[in-house]
Amino acid sequence: MEKLLPMSQKQLNKLDILKRTSRKEITQEHAARLLKVRSRTIRRQLNRLDLEGPGCLHHGLIGQPSNNSLPQKEVLKIEKLLKNKYPDFSSTLATEKLDEIHGIKRDIKTIRSIQVRLGLFQPHRQIKKVKHRQWRIPKSTFGELVQFDGSYHDWFEGRGGIKEACLLLAVDDATGKIVHAKFAFHEGVLPVMDFWLEYINIKGIPKEIYLDRFSTYSMNVKLAKENPDTLTQFERVCKEVGMGVVHAYSSQAKGRVERKFKTLQDRLVKEMRLRNICSIQEANEFLVNEYIEIINNKFSVEARHEGDLHRKPNKHELTNIFPYIFCRQNSRVIQNDFTISYKNIWLQILPTKRMAIRPKEVAWVHEMPDESLHVFIRNKKANHAIISKQTRNKMKPTKQLKTLIYS
Repeated sequence: MEKLLPMSQKQLNKLDILKRTSRKEITQEHAARLLKVRSRTIRRQLNRLDLEGPGCLHHGLIGQPSNNSLPQKEVLKIEKLLKNKYPDFSSTLATEKLDEIHGIKRDIKTIRSIQVRLGLFQPHRQIKKVKHRQWRIPKSTFGELVQFDGSYHDWFEGRGGIKEACLLLAVDDATGKIVHAKFAFHEGVLPVMDFWLEYINIKGIPKEIYLDRFSTYSMNVKLAKENPDTLTQFERVCKEVGMGVVHAYSSQAKGRVERKFKTLQDRLVKEMRLRNICSIQEANEFLVNEYIEIINNKFSVEARHEGDLHRKPNKHELTNIFPYIFCRQNSRVIQNDFTISYKNIWLQILPTKRMAIRPKEVAWVHEMPDESLHVFIRNKKANHAIISKQTRNKMKPTKQLKTLIYS
């Protein structure tokens, strides 16, 4: 006996009306009005009910392969590629790569269904409680506000011995474009200074930047309350070059750069895997020369207003001023032997033309992104040399040295 497939409530209601019609409890015309069909359809269905039983109400193609289904040979090829080359690719990226590299052009939903069947994709069904937030309208002009952040991630998947790196990223708020991106080993002061010095050389100075409250960008709450004028090294730089700073109080506030990180952690990791990129230098060249343009063409939008609000510095600023601003600056007092201490090393102040130097003056040490040191006294660069502690401890200041004035 053929096993009867389960029926829906609609099919059960239809079967009940047909059986009543068959028992002549209602007329065929009445049954046609109830089922909203013609009377000859009722007669045809009654004949099928007598010959085939209740199973006649099921569609004839149930259990049969769809006329629009993929050929089995192509399905097997896609499954093999997904399992061997793209096991952790998202449905969208896997679909793009199948089209670009293998010439297999299929709908995203088709590829996703194959991934689900193979256990390579798990649909997200988790519902989280979220705090109510108000959507902020994006800025209207390119360069009006740039969102900036760093993301620690296993970008290289262990290649080249790199376990984790930090991607520094600047995204324009009005267009969603990646303005600049660079890999570094950490999100410290010097890598961030180097990033923004390159940014300004490429695009100029934006009106404002949107940052989180990471220690590189913001003083801790207690110190900020005690002295609102206290600035971090980075805030000091922004103030000197005329770049406004806006601090976000949640990751959702700077959602555009956070979503861009989520996209890159999926797509960029795979792109670098396909190209076998194994070093930070190679990755930065790939970002600047190829990938930023690719990702911007795919995901950016047009700004509501035309124009560019970046201020373009002149050549003198870029060459002689900004390199000494985008660095770590710390003050030191010149000792009687004309030395200063900085990070467990000693710097000997040397004679400098057109500069008079006396002990107890304040000298500013500029630590550059490449970790080289420069000494400034009264905003003028002074010559110096690095000496060891042992050499310095053997030096005995003399009366002449204490009163020496370099001229």
